[in-house]
Amino acid sequence: MTIMAEAQIEITEGCRLPVLLKNGGGWHIAEVLSKKDVNGKPLYYIHYEDFNKRLDEWVPEERMDLGKLELPKKDAKTPKKEPGKVGNESMPSSPERDLMNGSATNLFTIPLIDSTPILPSGCSGAMLGGAMKKSIGNSRKRKLEEDNDSLDSTPQLPRQTGSMVAHHDDIVTRMKNIELIEIGRYRIKPWYFSPYPQELTHSPIVYICEYCLKYLKSNKCLERHLAKCMFRHPPGNEIYRKNEISFFEIDGRKNKTYAQNLCLLAKLFLDHKTLYYDTDPFLFYCMCVQDNRGYHLVGFFSKEKESTEDYNVACILTLPPYQRLGYGKLLIEFSYELSKGEGKTGSPEKPLSDLGLLSYRSYWSQTILEILLNMKPNEAGERPLITINDISEMTSIKKEDVISTLQHLNLINYYKGQYIITISNEQIDSHNRSMEKRTIRIDPKCLHWQPKDWSKRGKW
Repeated sequence: MTIMAEAQIEITEGCRLPVLLKNGGGWHIAEVLSKKDVNGKPLYYIHYEDFNKRLDEWVPEERMDLGKLELPKKDAKTPKKEPGKVGNESMPSSPERDLMNGSATNLFTIPLIDSTPILPSGCSGAMLGGAMKKSIGNSRKRKLEEDNDSLDSTPQLPRQTGSMVAHHDDIVTRMKNIELIEIGRYRIKPWYFSPYPQELTHSPIVYICEYCLKYLKSNKCLERHLAKCMFRHPPGNEIYRKNEISFFEIDGRKNKTYAQNLCLLAKLFLDHKTLYYDTDPFLFYCMCVQDNRGYHLVGFFSKEKESTEDYNVACILTLPPYQRLGYGKLLIEFSYELSKGEGKTGSPEKPLSDLGLLSYRSYWSQTILEILLNMKPNEAGERPLITINDISEMTSIKKEDVISTLQHLNLINYYKGQYIITISNEQIDSHNRSMEKRTIRIDPKCLHWQPKDWSKRGKW
């Protein structure tokens, strides 16, 4: 009877069951997304619950616990009713709400409540009058709650035009279709689906020219292509160069083929975007490292020529071989340097990917702390004052992102009708360690670029 029961087990799409992770990771619940036969043996494409989609993979039955198989659940016909929400106009005012809606703009950097300054070891009095967090009675202290999801909490309709727009999952885009790519000296395993031509998805490796980003089906084709490829750097204008780092500005209308190939490549490593071929409204800023063979693509960000929402980045990516080397922050820093040149504040387009959110959080934190810790008392020796608008104007970081970062760092307190910033010794030490590792920075003097008024240029 046991044999009969096992024979009747059929693993279909939507089933859930424990799957053995690689490298001794133990068992984890996964959802079956698809099935295929390879040499008469079934393989299942699965997604591990609560894990990023980049870990999705094909697994054999040997790595599945069939005894705990759960059949697909039917969709509920009646969605649960969300609890009623009270509009802001009917809710009483609060310091948190005042800060977020802009009615309270003054942010006082008063890290000490009593009159006895306590300096952290090795810290001068110029650092926010001591920059030491002291405990105060709970009845007198009021903290803003940390808001990890403030960047992504507001639902927004996805834009329907442009090269990369937000999308919803479907069964096709949930499955990786490229096994491996080779670009320059690197072979990289893609993380996500990208709509490359169907015939390429059957190749074990997709070969990509690192200069023009043309995709080819074999190494022989790549060799023939490189022999006649005229590119040794991205098309467009080189607007920044310092040491081996260069930035090129590419117009999505003038260099449409390159821009489309760049989007196809980026989609392999970006899950929260889908690809459209209308690149005309976009500029692409490619960061490269130079050697005697040419300019090698490290990463890029795209930007709308005209953004009604003040987005200074549409999508951003550092290629996997160059991640965790400081290039991501360099891309972000460059995007804000362009915003400074435009005399605007900017923000990345939401939603951000998980890695994008981490990179931006880190950049915003370091940039804002760098400003606060370099502030000096006034001539009378009083502790310095600063506003949210001051920080936003100095950094070109949008006001909402400044507030979100201060909340994330738990720096804002409310005391006697005033907002105060308190920075602990541990935060100062952590910040100093982080800045020591940040060895490459954007030098504004090396940027040779003038912003264009795209509203006066017709259809771009």
